[in-house]
Amino acid sequence: MYKKITLVALLAFLPFSLLAWGVEGHRVIGKIAENHLSKKARAQIQQLLGTERLPLVSTFPDEIRPYPEFAHTSPWHYVNTPVGLGQDEYIRTITTMEKPNAYRALQEQLQKLKDPATSKEDKVFALKFIVHIVGDVHQPMHTATAETSGGNKIKVKFRGRESNLHSVWDSGLVDYPAITYLEMAQQLDHATKSEVRQWQQAVPATWFWESYQLSQPLLTEAEQHPDLDYTYYPKYAPTVEQRLLQAGIRLAGVLNEVYGG
Repeated sequence: MYKKITLVALLAFLPFSLLAWGVEGHRVIGKIAENHLSKKARAQIQQLLGTERLPLVSTFPDEIRPYPEFAHTSPWHYVNTPVGLGQDEYIRTITTMEKPNAYRALQEQLQKLKDPATSKEDKVFALKFIVHIVGDVHQPMHTATAETSGGNKIKVKFRGRESNLHSVWDSGLVDYPAITYLEMAQQLDHATKSEVRQWQQAVPATWFWESYQLSQPLLTEAEQHPDLDYTYYPKYAPTVEQRLLQAGIRLAGVLNEVYGG
């Protein structure tokens, strides 16, 4: 169903704004999830991926986006809704949205992964997208408003360079500490049993709602103060770290559920 594509070749021309959470962020999430897999889920995933691992396949959906045959997957990375929705209205909006979006894609790929009739090749494809989408939707800008195109239309300056709010949250804040994804995963992966239980009990629509809520003041602040100075990273690093950790814990929960772990 898909071609094997080298990461190096693709990253040479893949637009920066498309790297949701950046390579490092997605790999952090994949590694944290890997740490929390049940034995059964781990064995089933290894059977599908072979020598590949969750952290490294986490960026596959970004790697294939420039190819015309995968153009239909572009909307699978986000969901944009109007500004100012309450929780019930927001959840109703994303769960009934007919056009392709991250929520719909996640449900479809989970169903394919669970279906015994799905071919191994299609299950591998579905798994890689699940890993990626769960990460994407914990990044606030991937559920931000349609009016701002997920923060892409909000021009800002970060660390003295011209950028946009979406890119800052995709990669700028994650890359700021300049440590490897393994180091970051080790640093962040200290959720309590209570937190793991609470985060995994939340349904996917709640994950989207959390990010949507986070995105609203971020958009307003950046529109009013587009020069993101040296105080921006320390102010929002805790939010970034929590969303990365929650994404990893919840990804593990989803995969453990799929495989009855």
